[in-house]
Amino acid sequence: MPVEIERKFLVTGSGWRNGQVTRICQGYLNRDKERTVRVRILGDKGFLTVKGIHSGATRAEYEYEIPLSHAEELLKICDGPVLEKNRYTVVCDGLTWEVDEFLGDNEGLIVAEVELKSEDQPLTLPEWVGQEVTTDPRYFNSNLCVQPFCKWR
Repeated sequence: MPVEIERKFLVTGSGWRNGQVTRICQGYLNRDKERTVRVRILGDKGFLTVKGIHSGATRAEYEYEIPLSHAEELLKICDGPVLEKNRYTVVCDGLTWEVDEFLGDNEGLIVAEVELKSEDQPLTLPEWVGQEVTTDPRYFNSNLCVQPFCKWR
């Protein structure tokens, strides 16, 4: 079974801004606690992703590239609003960090994610990485669609 081991952190500095940037538009066809089904446009490609329930930083993940036109149509039937963000890819100490700068109702929220080979893999945090929010459901993209950052305050 394919698994994703990912830790998530708030961003505190700006050293990540020199990374390569890609626009992402995504929505959810299913946001159940046990599974999510996401459709995403990443640059000029479409993807369909099924993710299982979290166990710490680990969960099952199945991702498939789909035709861009299919992704565009699926976004129209998503459950809740579509999430938009700019993703910066930054390599630090041999690891690839993905920094998401959220747009729209989630503007002002910047989150860094790093995928690991194991949950106990040693990790040196870049200077722009702050508090860990891996297990805080408020920061799950599926939740940000329906309870956006602008409503937290």
